Parts: sequence; structure tokens; C-alpha cells
Amino acid sequence: MEPSNIESCRWRAVANRHELNRLALSLILNSATESIKKRGEFHFVLSGGNTPRMIYQQLRSVHTNWSAWHIYFSDERCLSSRNKDLNSEMAREAWLDHIAIPKNQQHIIPVELGAKLAANEYLKTLRFVKEFDLTLLGLGEDGHTASLFPGLEWGSLPGSPDVLSVFSAPKEPKHRVSMSAIRLSHSKQVIFLVSGESKHWAVAKWRKGINIPAKAIMPEAGVDVLLESSLLAPLSF
Repeated sequence: MEPSNIESCRWRAVANRHELNRLALSLILNSATESIKKRGEFHFVLSGGNTPRMIYQQLRSVHTNWSAWHIYFSDERCLSSRNKDLNSEMAREAWLDHIAIPKNQQHIIPVELGAKLAANEYLKTLRFVKEFDLTLLGLGEDGHTASLFPGLEWGSLPGSPDVLSVFSAPKEPKHRVSMSAIRLSHSKQVIFLVSGESKHWAVAKWRKGINIPAKAIMPEAGVDVLLESSLLAPLSF
């Protein structure tokens, strides 16, 4: 899937982490407001990791029609239920347990079933949503996003499944479940949040056109990469 008639990657630099959070929160709320106004629903894919935690916490205090929100997860680690290292647990603690999104609209990946069965179950869940309104993603030091890692399957080719089982992630836990690149690309808007000096090398690779997993996310509208301006300084390869 190639972006059509639009710049495929828009680099939106901000001064610091505070400004990154402020801009991200504004974009999320704008997307929610527009989607609810048009269709009465907002389908939102969450990222895990530490970068979005404060944004989720800030979402607690916004005024919106929570009953119209539908929540999904880009990926999840295969850990026991309610393990604090689960992306869903972070989102619950920071945000979801504090607001009124109906539980049946919080679509948690059932990783307690194991990677293969959990992926199959999440496939069934995703059949009911054709296109996400907003997908929030992060960027790893190695260029990975969700649980799509260099050297492993990304699911970026036509006909790839919407959800992948991961059995050999380069960091623990090795077993994970991830939406594929092609499924994450089925979104009206995709936002990457990139913060911290450790991401500088991955940003430089991406901007140079090197094929990292994040580059495989290619919605028709292109992607917005929100990052601290210091990460745009050139690096030598």
C-alpha cells in the first residue's frame, strides 16, 4: 500500500517532551471529535511503551463522549493476565480504569492464550472494523514498531494476515502478538511518538530511507512523526 497524493512522512519537530505530549493530545482529541461527529464512533489503536504514558494520563481529564470510543492495541507481550509489563495494564492504570469507555469496547489482546491462539482471536475482533480512525505508534532503538522487529516478519505484503504471532522477539518476552504492518496501515491517521536520545539512530535511518519496520507503515494519508527537534540532527553512517 503506497500513500497517494500526499507526503508519506511528515516530520513534526517540537522543542521537548512536554510539547510532544501537548501536540499528541491535541491531535488525538481532534481525531476523536471529528470521527464522533461524522460517524458516532472513534476507533483508536494504542501504543505501549513509556512514551505515551503521560498522554494517557492526561486523557483522563478531557471531556468527550467516552461511549463512542473503541480501543485496540497494536501489540502485546505474552505474559500472565494483569502483569504490570503488559501494554494493556499500563493503559488501564494510566487511563482506561479512570474513564467510562465500555469494557466491551476495550479490545484487549488475549495473550494468556499464547501467541498463536491470541493472534487468531484478535483476528476475529478486527474483522468488525474496516479502518481505524487513529493509530498511535512508537519507535524502538532498532527501528521496530509495535512488535515488528528487524529480521522478522512484518506482514507488509498484500495478503498478509492482520495479526502476527511472534515467537523470537530480540528482547524479552520472546513470544508476542502484533498487528501486521498492512493492518496498522489501514488507518485514517497514523501518529508516531518519538522521544529520547536513544532513538536518534533509528530516526536517522528512517530519514535516510533505510528499510526499518516503522517505514513499512504506509497509510494512504501518510504518517505524522512527532519527535523532539534534537533527534533531527544528522548522524554519520
